Amino acid sequence: MYVIAVYDVGEKRVVKMLKLCRQYLNWIQNSVFEGELTEVQLKELKYKAKEIMKAEEDSFIIFSSREQKWMDKQVIGKEKNNLDNFL
Repeated sequence: MYVIAVYDVGEKRVVKMLKLCRQYLNWIQNSVFEGELTEVQLKELKYKAKEIMKAEEDSFIIFSSREQKWMDKQVIGKEKNNLDNFL
């Protein structure tokens, strides 16, 4: 499934959340990530994110779709991370 993840966490937890999301998804900008995940990978990501977060202060939002082709992505202004893969 195609996933867009956005987080807003306390300053002390930002680096941990950034590293976690980079393990599973592609960085787009600041605290926004996207990519393809399996159901199991998404469950792992949610579980690990909950371990980092303080539920009463932080948020982690996940948008998901069966496939990327069902998402209409528009970038207005400069795209901060081009997802082209270099070999």
